[in-house]
This record gives sequence, C-alpha cells and structure tokens, in this order.
Amino acid sequence: MGKILSIFKDWMLPIAMLAGAMIYLIYINIPALSPAGPVLYHIVTFLQPFLLFVLLFLAFCRISPKDMRPRKWHLWLLCFQTLSFVALAVMEIFLPGDYWKVLLESAMLMLICPTATAAAVVTAKLGGDGPGITTYLILINLVTAISVPLVVPLVHPSSEMTFLVSLSMIMAKVFPLLICPCILAWIVRFTMPKLHRKIVRYEDLPFYIWAVNLMLAILMTTRSIVHSTVPAGYQIGIAAVSLACCALQFWAGRMIGKRYGASVTAGQALGQKNTVFAIWMGYTFMTPVTSIAGGFYSIWHNAFNSWQLYRKRHGRQS
Repeated sequence: MGKILSIFKDWMLPIAMLAGAMIYLIYINIPALSPAGPVLYHIVTFLQPFLLFVLLFLAFCRISPKDMRPRKWHLWLLCFQTLSFVALAVMEIFLPGDYWKVLLESAMLMLICPTATAAAVVTAKLGGDGPGITTYLILINLVTAISVPLVVPLVHPSSEMTFLVSLSMIMAKVFPLLICPCILAWIVRFTMPKLHRKIVRYEDLPFYIWAVNLMLAILMTTRSIVHSTVPAGYQIGIAAVSLACCALQFWAGRMIGKRYGASVTAGQALGQKNTVFAIWMGYTFMTPVTSIAGGFYSIWHNAFNSWQLYRKRHGRQS
C-alpha cells in the first residue's frame, strides 16, 4: 500500500492532467450526458476560482507580513516581462501578415501573463522561497494591470477600450482573488491563533487542492481545443510559440535568480503562469484566436513542473 501511495504522489500531476483530458473526452462521447453540460460548466467555472482563492489563503497563512518585501530579483523579472512585451508589440506594428501577428500576440500574452496562483505550492515543494514568490505574484499583477492597457492600443487601437476601462477590467478580474485571501489569512493569523496553527499543520493540503484544480484546468483546456475552429496551422504555430515561451521563461528566471540564490523561486515566478487569466486577456484585448495559447501553455508548464517535482522527490534536483 505504501509503495502504491508513493507512486501516486510521484505521478499525481500527470495523473491529474490525464484525468482532466479523459473526463472531458468521455463526456463528449456519451450523448446522454450532454443535457448536463451547462450545469457542469457552471460548477467547474465556480470551482476553479474558489480553489485558487483557497490556495492563496493557505499560502498567505504560511507567510508573515514582515516577509512580504521586495527582493532584488523581482526588479529583473519585472523588467524582463515588461520589456519583452513592449518589444514584441513594436515588432508587430511593422510585421505584415495575420499569421505572424497572431504568433507574436500569443508570445506577448505568455510573456506578460502574471505568475500562477498555485506557483507558491510548487515553489515550496521544490524548496524555494514562498514569501518571495507570493510577493512577486502581487507585483506582477500590478505591472500587468498597467502595462496591458498602455501597450495593447499600439497593436489593437480601439476608441472603446481606453486605458481606464482596460485597467478597471483587469483590476476587477485579478485583485479580489489576490487581496481578499491575504486579508482573510492575516485576520486568522492575528485574531485566531489556534485555528491558524491547525491550518498550517496540513502542509500537503495545498498540493492536493492544486492537483484537483489542475485536473479542472486541463479539462477546460481540452474542451477549448476540441471545440476550437482555429485552423490546424494556427494551432500548431501557437502551440510551438507557447512551448518556446515556457522554456525561455523557466530558463531566464533560473538564470536571473541564480545570482541572488533564488534560482528555483525566480524560475517558477517567471515560468509558471496564470493561464486562465492569459486566456481571458487573449479574447478580451488581443486577436481572440490567441486565447488558445494559454491552454497550450497550461500543458507545457504543468508537464515541466511534474518532471521537476519527480526529480525533487528522488533527490535529483536542488
């Protein structure tokens, strides 16, 4: 039994990813289940933000407010994301052809996209700096909220989508999920110490919650790909771009973080993305087809995280 449990822990994330894809593929091949589709969709779309809220609440419970301070590597990562986003936007202005513009916009999304809410869970498992990545999570959301409304009009001019409108849309999308868990966690820390001690005692709970959320994320990604009307050439190109962005950002994050003794943390901060938010940004601010880049990126970064966690559990990764 212990061996089976150990194998399950080693392969929990690939199992969650496979389960998410299989559940949706089974569902669409059983016609009798189709009437339940709208209800199931609403359940999943409710559960995803709820589980992310719980994950952030648990992360903030483990962090003392005094540890929430900027690190030197934060500035370098913020510069990397912002400047690469701006550079690609400038390139798109002078680039002919819709196909290449879509690929550039897909890369823009993947580069400016904020760090995933669950990144703190993986970082902790890999032995990284939990407070450091949680602080960066807040900083990059602030930078994204300002950068996207400033830069996107260069490639998608719109009289309706003004800076203030875009800014308010992004703030309304991400900040309730960031600030409310933080406030709630610190209320529990300072007013209910016994409850706080019980919460932090369950160290593996965030990991299991993340596995469930990952299954739901892959389920929705599979749904998006199956029902996509995007031509195969575009899908292949966007998948390749998202894979390249994933590899680049994990590598760049680790190289930057290595200078400050934060290789793992900076790698996760830059490489692990809030792909649900990326999908929303794609169909809200960019050419809608670019939204599938977030779905593909979700597969790549979770596959890489699974490999990292496997190596860590077997003592092969620092």
